[in-house]
Amino acid sequence: MRRAIISVVVILALRAQEPPPVKFSTTTNLVVLNVTVRDRTGKTVDNLIPEDFIVLEDGKRQKVSVFEFQHLSAPLGAARPLPPARERKGTIRAASPGQVQYRNRRLIVLYFDFSAMLVEDQFRAQRGALKFLQEKMTADDQVAVMTFSSRLMVVQDFIGDRDLLTRVIRGFRIGETSALAAELGAGNPDTTANTGAAFEADDAEFQLFNTDRRLSALATAARMLAALPEKKALVYFSSGIGKTGIENLSQLRAAANAAVRANIAFYPVDSRGLVAMPPGGDASRGAPNGAGLFSGATQYGLMDSLRAQQQTLYTLAADTGGKALFDSNDLSEGITQAQNAFQSYYILGYYSTNAAEDGRFRKTQVRLPEFPVLRVDHRAGYFAAKRFDRMTSTDKERQLEDALLLGDPVTSLPIALEVNSFRLSPGRYFVPVALKIPGSQIPLARRGEEEYTVFDFIGQVRDGKGAMVAAVRDAIRVRLGDEASARRSRGHFQYDTGFTVAPGEYRFKFLVRENQTGQMGTFETPFRVPESWPEREWVSVSSVVWSAQRELITAAAGRADTNQKREAAHPLVHNGEKLVPSITRVFRRNQTLFAYAELYYPSTSSNHQKPSIASTVTVYRGNDLVLESEPVVMEQYGTQRRATVPLTISVSLAKLPPGRYVAQFNVFDRIAHTFAQRRANIVVLP
Repeated sequence: MRRAIISVVVILALRAQEPPPVKFSTTTNLVVLNVTVRDRTGKTVDNLIPEDFIVLEDGKRQKVSVFEFQHLSAPLGAARPLPPARERKGTIRAASPGQVQYRNRRLIVLYFDFSAMLVEDQFRAQRGALKFLQEKMTADDQVAVMTFSSRLMVVQDFIGDRDLLTRVIRGFRIGETSALAAELGAGNPDTTANTGAAFEADDAEFQLFNTDRRLSALATAARMLAALPEKKALVYFSSGIGKTGIENLSQLRAAANAAVRANIAFYPVDSRGLVAMPPGGDASRGAPNGAGLFSGATQYGLMDSLRAQQQTLYTLAADTGGKALFDSNDLSEGITQAQNAFQSYYILGYYSTNAAEDGRFRKTQVRLPEFPVLRVDHRAGYFAAKRFDRMTSTDKERQLEDALLLGDPVTSLPIALEVNSFRLSPGRYFVPVALKIPGSQIPLARRGEEEYTVFDFIGQVRDGKGAMVAAVRDAIRVRLGDEASARRSRGHFQYDTGFTVAPGEYRFKFLVRENQTGQMGTFETPFRVPESWPEREWVSVSSVVWSAQRELITAAAGRADTNQKREAAHPLVHNGEKLVPSITRVFRRNQTLFAYAELYYPSTSSNHQKPSIASTVTVYRGNDLVLESEPVVMEQYGTQRRATVPLTISVSLAKLPPGRYVAQFNVFDRIAHTFAQRRANIVVLP
């Protein structure tokens, strides 16, 4: 069963009575609100009764069916009866669905994201948690411990035993929880090189760079905790969530909405503590080259990178009613923030009169008409549950459109997406979009000797004012032979489309539905199409497409557009072959890395001289140059578009050991003596 739960903080102090223990069952339309009520002095009001409250949902009054007051006041070290200490791993347990199990207790989850945390940051997070347990934990506190590295684990269910929790935290195997190290050390013998077929690589590739993986784990933790109607705080220790180039805003919003429904506030803690940023960087990195050290550009870039990694943490806190802790070496303060935010509150539950599982936002209001001087604090509403798997054929088209417009994105099907841009003419750009779906997530139906599935794709592009400037709608039937089907579980489906826009700032939202199970995934990202400034006399560079695969257009497992003229004009199509973008930037040592870009000149330049362009690809590990391609020289324009120089460079990865790298596309105009470069993070697997 599914339950919508919302957090609402309330505090009051009027009538004193001890409500009897309350048990309630859950149904799809049960909504639980945590409400805090205060008087004029800020003191908690603790003696209200159900009849004092009026609860509204979208303006309609709801009947209060669940009512309980949670009294939290124990000082540090106060003696209070606690449940027997016991070690409980594997899951968050509730005595029965919807029961108020932890009466007059403060529920705090310590969540350690070790997937991208340096060893010193892991030690710092461990010390902060231990300090809280030894010095600041009260008898009201019930603490659970979760970790995430390659997968989410419940290390300890809620318990008030300080000694047991201390043993659990001390038991962390620091330094052995790197997701990247696990992937690179796996040495999976079943992996193969690209062969030009429809599916390649495995789920490790799909997830390695994707920040969705970490956000999805937070959403999973929220769903685990949803069985408990009490208010909960999740203290999220991490080293920031970095920008990788394939961020999915939909997964961020879905994680926050899952927390709101489960009555959870996120309290992110940056485990790096107070970071010193001396000019040029600290001793952990080599000295920078170029003029950036003297102009301030290097320092600005370091600070901008740090703040970008903290931005997602701040958003998680702001969207769920929590508070983030940055730039502090006392990480226990992050837990204390969550602890102090918990004051006595009321649990109000009602069965919504709106039973529609439409995924739409429901506005909630809690009023105390008899006590207008009291201040009632609660969240503004919640997103209803949604069911898209019981649709008739006539409803399916509307289903896609409704799902695309939902404020609570559908993220049951993981997807990754890449957006590039190439100039067609001054003021007009083609934007190819590549989308990847892990094959292991897709069940196939069989007809005769072939397996098949059907995908629906729908997307919208909106400008900075919210006006829709382009739309995508495709339905593709994918047919697979026995050989392709055998590789599907470790491969992926890749779809591409494109549209034409003018230079500017845009937001792209895309939704995919797989029609065997009805699973859907949403991807949302901003992107910018830069003007190439054709009046200038120096060269400008398009997006760089990184790939390890070329595929015959006729070899595609499914096609929505068979217009040969349009395919021939596609920037990534040459001689009947399409360059398939590597969206996740993950390659194997037995592959060849392809890099494709275009250079643009003013349209008049082609009338008086030919270009002379030298280009290379260099690969760096940290500050060390580990690989450089042979230079490619182009001294003529391409045949498809005027004043455009296409560049393709190939590099063998056989000599690179597995690990993380930075690939750099370098361009030098030998006539104008100008230089340009584009960078991308890549991973090389065995």
